[in-house]
Amino acid sequence: MTSPDMSTRAHIIAHALPYMQRYDDKTVVVKYGGNAMGDPELGQAFARDITLLRQSGVNPVVVHGGGPQIGKMLQRLNIVSEFKGGLRVTDKATVEVVEMVLAGAINKEIVQMINAEGGRAVGLCGKDGNLVTARKLKRTVVDPDSNIESVVDLGFVGEPASVDPTVLKLVLKEAIIPVVAPVAHGEDGETYNINADTAAGAIAGSLSAKRLLFLTDVPGVLDKEGNLIKQLTVAKARELMADGTISGGMIPKVETCIEALDRGVEGVVILNGKVAHAVLLELFTDGGAGTLIRP
Repeated sequence: MTSPDMSTRAHIIAHALPYMQRYDDKTVVVKYGGNAMGDPELGQAFARDITLLRQSGVNPVVVHGGGPQIGKMLQRLNIVSEFKGGLRVTDKATVEVVEMVLAGAINKEIVQMINAEGGRAVGLCGKDGNLVTARKLKRTVVDPDSNIESVVDLGFVGEPASVDPTVLKLVLKEAIIPVVAPVAHGEDGETYNINADTAAGAIAGSLSAKRLLFLTDVPGVLDKEGNLIKQLTVAKARELMADGTISGGMIPKVETCIEALDRGVEGVVILNGKVAHAVLLELFTDGGAGTLIRP
């Protein structure tokens, strides 16, 4: 006689199987960061999810951030950041710390977590194999008094100029999970820090990923009543940004999703990384776990 527990497990596996087949040998890029990164239990659950994806025939690629950790290290080293127009300026000393924290400590911590769960992960950054070439990011700010727009020099802050996914494809071919830190070199030979969301979108586009998942600290895109919107087209997303439904910090997140779709990603999902196993819930269940944005 089958126990209730075994029956439940069998039901879950049978339910998930069609979704596993949908993603078989497909690439899924996951941007990992925020609050989930600082919680050991959530980190372990994330590592299990990524390992299970690989064991299920999916090709996961992890791109991570690390803003809070960088801030703490700058404090420890007594490096005071300059701000222009509310934006942090990354000078030479700061970018050295950024590279040390992102491509060093955080990157290897994530690799170790995945390997501890039975996966095979390797740490990379944008410099490896010329994966990402950066260009200096230009930002403009508007003076509230004069309403005059001016260009702000943020130092060694960059954006992807080009992506060569050759090294990622070689790693994925060997069933190894690449974990990528968003640090890259520019054509000028300098090192640049790239926003992890932007880097993830560019990398996902270069791989024609089936899904790009942004793990955030919110459930997804919410309507004006605070309810989760399960799916959006690009046109509808633009409409919601125009009428103020999508506002604040969610605007750049959604814009990054649209850019990734323009680059060739099939679908982009914003979901809550503070929910254990959010990645599996999104990919292998009917309801998903966040907001899916499609072309």
